[in-house]
Amino acid sequence: MSDRPDEVCKPAVERPDTPCVAVCSTTFDDVCRGCGRTVVEVAHWVAMSDVDKELVWTRILAQGYPRRNK
Repeated sequence: MSDRPDEVCKPAVERPDTPCVAVCSTTFDDVCRGCGRTVVEVAHWVAMSDVDKELVWTRILAQGYPRRNK
């Protein structure tokens, strides 16, 4: 384990800077149907810490997001 906190929660694989897939829709609830983030997570993404972003990535990937067209 590293002594540097910024290395503790690095993703195992390289990911895009954001889960956004440019299919933004929160018509029926506060979760985007494209990326799986909440409206608050989308609004605050650029100010979130790397640790907080990793927590969001972990959750949305487990839920089958982001949903990119193949």
